[in-house]
Amino acid sequence: MLPVLIVSIDNTVLSFALPSIALDLQPGAAMQLWIIDVYPLVLAGLLVSMGNLGDRVGRRRLLLIGAVGFAAVSVIAANSTSAEMLLASRALLGVFGAALMPCTLSLLRGMFTDRRERRLAIAIWATGFAAGGAIGPIVGGLLLEHFAWGSVFLLAVPILLPLLIGAPLLITESRDPAPGPFDLASILLSMLTFAPLVYGIKHVATQGWDVLAGGCFAVALGSAYLFARRLLRQRNPLLDVRLFAVGAFTGSVLINLISVFSFVGLLYFLSQHLQLVLGMSPMNAGLVLVPGTLAMVVASLLVVRLVRRFRPAHLVAAGLLLGAATYATFALTGGRADLWVFALGFAALGAGVGAAETLSNDIIVAAVPPAKAGAASAVSETAYELGAVLGTSVLGGVLAATYARALTIPAGVPAEQAAAARETLAGALTVAESLPASVGEQLAQSARHAFDSGIVATSLVGVVTMLFAAVLALRALRDQRG
Repeated sequence: MLPVLIVSIDNTVLSFALPSIALDLQPGAAMQLWIIDVYPLVLAGLLVSMGNLGDRVGRRRLLLIGAVGFAAVSVIAANSTSAEMLLASRALLGVFGAALMPCTLSLLRGMFTDRRERRLAIAIWATGFAAGGAIGPIVGGLLLEHFAWGSVFLLAVPILLPLLIGAPLLITESRDPAPGPFDLASILLSMLTFAPLVYGIKHVATQGWDVLAGGCFAVALGSAYLFARRLLRQRNPLLDVRLFAVGAFTGSVLINLISVFSFVGLLYFLSQHLQLVLGMSPMNAGLVLVPGTLAMVVASLLVVRLVRRFRPAHLVAAGLLLGAATYATFALTGGRADLWVFALGFAALGAGVGAAETLSNDIIVAAVPPAKAGAASAVSETAYELGAVLGTSVLGGVLAATYARALTIPAGVPAEQAAAARETLAGALTVAESLPASVGEQLAQSARHAFDSGIVATSLVGVVTMLFAAVLALRALRDQRG
């Protein structure tokens, strides 16, 4: 659970540290999104390869290698002096995070052969993500109130040190006894599929459709075709793509992606609303989200008992509909909702996502024999990281575009400062502080109202996405039994 915990903390803490980073390093809107997204982007591109590598060299061994690298690079990220340096550090964290993540779920697949025990183990594993969501805002908020924003990255060190001590003693090594030849071409094709795809989506979200975006999608589609064609011809492929012909497997992967998409997307705008619009400290903003994290933990464990009486399809769909109701509430209220509404809404979304993630991950890992667990786990983790990227790219892009259109610049603001104000809410508040009091106050109020109007547009996208996922769950998982 420790690697899962730190990866979740890393994503959550950065969302809360983003306002401080924006004020200190002054990244533009696109750079802000890249600082958040480069980590899951690199992770998504390497997860399948790392999952296969773990099957070959040993999952426990790769887990320890990833832990050492992740802790070392976290120290570098904590001391970043520019947005570019932080971006590069986040990319390296993605490399070592890719070594960590597939090993955790694949080790559970090998250690727990009984389906009921494994489902409970996966539920507890999933609570690592939720626990990270709880620890990150509180501890990160406390650090942000007393230290520079770089201190939040140092949380990785005390969490990963026990892993380096305990893993050799408590975890049994496992690997694929017949892994087949090392397929470098398939590894390159997998990276050429995911990286251009995510970059193209991000580019459209921030810059709009152009030749570069079209080229990225063309490369991604072409590489995906060649990747699948190569794998289908092999006797022992890097990834058995025939699994995607199974509706329950493909549906579970998509449900994973959409669940994380909605969760990360909501956290992206909610953390900024609490701090920059309502003026809350990072720690107090984190405390508002604690009930949501606890709800995710409880739902993850409770669904293991409920699935004995109810079909997985119905439970997953119910969780996703709970998320749709959350987004519908925010679409109707925008930024005018009371604080308790934000807390309750985040709790409802957390509970729904926790239940859906537990059951969908169980279906994914149960679809393959233990020897191939690394590759299947990598598919699940790839969906998770792509969901995180798309959550900030798509929903963050919608928010940024709506904010820029709704922002009214008061008369007397220089053109250069007006351009900075249109980039982000943090940029507008920074500009407002440098202006005369009356003009600065007008700009700050206009920026906050524009941001809240972006919440409405973003929430509407969330409603549609979660409703689609609920329908998908009812159809794709209808033959699964508890």
